[in-house]
Amino acid sequence: MTSAEVFKAGFAALVGRPNVGKSTLLNALVGQKLSIVTPRPQTTRHRITGLVNRPNLQIAFVDTPGLHAGAKRALNKAMNRTAATALLDADLVVFVVEALRWTSEDEAVMQRIRDSGRAAIAVVSKVDLAKPRAALLPFIAELAARHPFLAIVPVSARRHDNIEQLVATIAAQLPESPPLFSEEDLTDRDLKFRIAEIIREKLTLELNQEVPYGIAVEVERMAEEDERMVVHAVIWVDREGQKPIVIGGGGARLKRVGTSARREIVALLGGRCHLELWVKVRENWADNAQALRSLGLE
Repeated sequence: MTSAEVFKAGFAALVGRPNVGKSTLLNALVGQKLSIVTPRPQTTRHRITGLVNRPNLQIAFVDTPGLHAGAKRALNKAMNRTAATALLDADLVVFVVEALRWTSEDEAVMQRIRDSGRAAIAVVSKVDLAKPRAALLPFIAELAARHPFLAIVPVSARRHDNIEQLVATIAAQLPESPPLFSEEDLTDRDLKFRIAEIIREKLTLELNQEVPYGIAVEVERMAEEDERMVVHAVIWVDREGQKPIVIGGGGARLKRVGTSARREIVALLGGRCHLELWVKVRENWADNAQALRSLGLE
């Protein structure tokens, strides 16, 4: 076998503190929206794999919840466990940091990488927003001094700057291996999961700060009827007082969420969709291990 015929494949875990741009980066790498993105920290709750296929190469990128301190609720602890497990399972750790910003949470994530013994590269994200621009090179130099990264790659996922360079840098570090997934696969997550996440994204954007983290979405039914997909989904809140906030006066807020979500679901399906949403209360679900398991969060 010649060097050109060698196939490489492996798992690359995107890790970092909340809100450094891991989900936006995954979407840019895959070329399609897989992970939902909002300005709210800790939007990502699950481990989501997105696949990048190139000739003689397959990279399974694993988007993870942001590793964060002060995780008191069962949900937050579960998110931290999810991220930590992905880090340990990876062939390569991709440590994502925000350009010109270093916090104690970044330091804590880096310590986890040190403790894991895993090979790591660093990605400096959001470089298009870095001001002053002249501070970027000193920031990268400081990052290099903190840990023996195999490489440091500055990117702008929003503008798709340096994305292919990042793919090539990661590919150079992966082992020879047959493909881990079918070349037709885009993600390990099914359609029901992706639709639930779309709904949760629209809710998060609509609610802003009103209902912080007490919301989950569960798709209870999906079926094709009359040449359209019919989706029934439940929005779970963890207190009775949150229910009217989510529904809004005269149901206006829930209708806006449904309209926005349906539009994106139609684009995902490439066909018509009828979406029904219900809001139900499951008291303190974010602190209930059984509830977390039933929602796929544990």
